[in-house]
Amino acid sequence: MSLVNRIQRFLHSPKGRAMSGKAQRYLQKPETQHKLRRLVAKLRGRH
Repeated sequence: MSLVNRIQRFLHSPKGRAMSGKAQRYLQKPETQHKLRRLVAKLRGRH
């Protein structure tokens, strides 16, 4: 079984759906979005 298939199966499982929902709620927080923007800027070389 390929890695992509394993990931898809996990995401459709109850535990995978719960984890996906938790990640979506985490990403909606403004402080998380700010951290991600800083990380992307740093990776692009814009300190």
